[in-house]
Amino acid sequence: MTTLSLRLPESLHRELRNLSKQEGVSMNQLISSAVAEKLSALRTEDYLQARAARGDRGRFEAVLAKVPDRAPDPGDEM
Repeated sequence: MTTLSLRLPESLHRELRNLSKQEGVSMNQLISSAVAEKLSALRTEDYLQARAARGDRGRFEAVLAKVPDRAPDPGDEM
């Protein structure tokens, strides 16, 4: 594990302390979870952008053309 020195504004530190008490976890654990969530979101965005760049509109429309035209099931209407 690595140690990181972090400077936070007093207001964020206070909120972090209060939230960690409410959640019953340490401030370190809460910060680690928050960083992991943010990294996951950013990596997911990069992954989806890379997948979108590989997309082909013509192939997409060809697949959609194979879907039968029928009314939606009850409850699935728009």
